[in-house]
Amino acid sequence: MKPALYALGAGIALLAGPAAAQLTTSSGVEAASDENRRGLSWSEGRAVASADAHIASGALDASARIVTTRGSDRHAGADAVADLTVGSGWDVGAVRLRAQATGHLFAGARGRIDYVEFGGSAGYGYGPLYLTGGASYAPAQRAIGGSNLYLYANASAGIPGTPLTVLADLGHSSGAVDDSVRAQRLRPGGDYTDWRLGVEHRRDRLTFGLDYVGTDVSRAAAFGPFADARHAGDRIVGRARLDF
Repeated sequence: MKPALYALGAGIALLAGPAAAQLTTSSGVEAASDENRRGLSWSEGRAVASADAHIASGALDASARIVTTRGSDRHAGADAVADLTVGSGWDVGAVRLRAQATGHLFAGARGRIDYVEFGGSAGYGYGPLYLTGGASYAPAQRAIGGSNLYLYANASAGIPGTPLTVLADLGHSSGAVDDSVRAQRLRPGGDYTDWRLGVEHRRDRLTFGLDYVGTDVSRAAAFGPFADARHAGDRIVGRARLDF
């Protein structure tokens, strides 16, 4: 996994090189009632705070996000995770294509649980509607007990004449298993499907969101210290974000 993380660092360094004068930047902070990813809580179902920054130069971009994980059992007691991403996007006609690599680095965990994944997506907009489909793949790594493939589709649409946007996501997680205990970390109970329905209210630099998230995770089939199956069910997540 280390070569992949070095590649992430090299990508960020490249953006900060001679083209620095052409950089565009953005950042923000957020509070949420849960750090929920792919229908699974990464924060023991507890409220979290996060901060993120994004830089871009031409077709290349890099971002970093740090979020509290509140001693998550899923991540071996980690207190926080930093997601470091480098990517590139380009247009093919009306379709926006994107490729990226992300390293997930955990602080305060018992042992080495960092992992890396790679992703690709295609997006298409029509009026206020934007559709995206893609895949994220984490190759076999000890930290996640094998490999992990996530296929997803999502849609967002602004409601004309209002500051509201409605959101819908559907995803499916699968993969190979090398360690049946560690594989429970990202797939408690085995392969599963997740979904989200949400609404956002955007006003200037503030965004407020409310999401209903859920999964078809089988709690009866989940086992081991990483499964944390009690935090894999349906829930409502509230969030508030300030962009700079």
